[in-house]
Amino acid sequence: MPTKRIRFTGHDGNELDARLDLPDGPHLATALFAHCFTCGKDIPAARRIAGRLASMGIAVLRFDFTGLGHSEGEFANTTFTSNVDDLLAACAYLDAQDMAPTLLIGHSLGGAAVLKAAGRMSGIKAVATLGAPADPSHVTHNFADALEAIERDGQAEVDLGGRPFTIGRAFVEDVAEDKLQQAIHELRVALMVMHAPRDAIVGIDNASGIFMAARHPKSFVSLDSADHLITDAADAEYAAEVIATWASRYLDLFPPAPPPGAPEGIIRVAEADPSGFLQDVNAGPHHHVLADEPEAYGGTDQGMTPYGFLSAGLGACTSMTIRMYARRKKWPLTHVAVDVCHDKVHRQDAEAEGTEKVDTWRRRIRLEGDLSDDQRARLLEIADKCPVHRTLERASHVETELID
Repeated sequence: MPTKRIRFTGHDGNELDARLDLPDGPHLATALFAHCFTCGKDIPAARRIAGRLASMGIAVLRFDFTGLGHSEGEFANTTFTSNVDDLLAACAYLDAQDMAPTLLIGHSLGGAAVLKAAGRMSGIKAVATLGAPADPSHVTHNFADALEAIERDGQAEVDLGGRPFTIGRAFVEDVAEDKLQQAIHELRVALMVMHAPRDAIVGIDNASGIFMAARHPKSFVSLDSADHLITDAADAEYAAEVIATWASRYLDLFPPAPPPGAPEGIIRVAEADPSGFLQDVNAGPHHHVLADEPEAYGGTDQGMTPYGFLSAGLGACTSMTIRMYARRKKWPLTHVAVDVCHDKVHRQDAEAEGTEKVDTWRRRIRLEGDLSDDQRARLLEIADKCPVHRTLERASHVETELID
């Protein structure tokens, strides 16, 4: 997934720092991501969601709001309204690049911002929120002890997540005055509300408020035990997968055919988490799975190992080959199951040097139905004619080239 670092002009003329995550293949649609209060564009949940959407052909622009991250400006001078205006500026930037967004995604206060901004953007077809407040003023509970000082002195420094931020009176007054209910009710796009029941920062009642104010089509998805920042990799992957699948229903993605000479398309594997081993495995735009390593080997165990995929290929091909033969012969085979095991662990094997090893796959095939002994024996023979079986048994050659 290529990522371009860009800068565009925000609501007040300051330059905002952004990342544009682009698909490796055809660009089919564009999404705009708004981060949570005092967070940034590079939090794990934002990166994971952007990566998953990019793998589907959806480019994602994520940026730091004014005064945050690497963006210019003073955070103390910003308000909820200025965040909405920054989103509109981001939309205008994408419009100028002929990449007008059709999907908005907002996390926490960023979710409230996209709900407010959506009605002022043309071409938006879907909005997804994660842990969003139904009322922007909800955010002030994070610095309730400082509200008196902010009112008295015009601003005050507060501690949020172990970092100091200066909150101005204009921000507090702005969120107190801004009500989202009307904006949500007037949305004319698909809405998905994602929220964790145990969210200790923004309670689940906020999700109810957003959902009830919205018109159909609308969906609610529970993030179960996730925390507010969706810091767990498994929770971030789940959110990304759900958003990607849901959005495809509304964005009218019509991908091109596989490239010539590749009848089953190209299998593209790309890192999902550079800090571990999690991989996105995509076979075209509609088939996505995860590859990973067990926790004992430094992974997060969110997907099969590479050798697991080889075993799965052997098992699937074996079952399909048996079924095709039985169907052609019109034999009473009612069910096939294939258990496959392999005696290597990928990472251990990759680290071994100078040692020749032999791969052994063991198949246990279960055939159900009123089959004769001769039929069962013949189907067992047919299993060895499975194309993947033959590929594994004979020598193979892998050609590799480095591309830009």
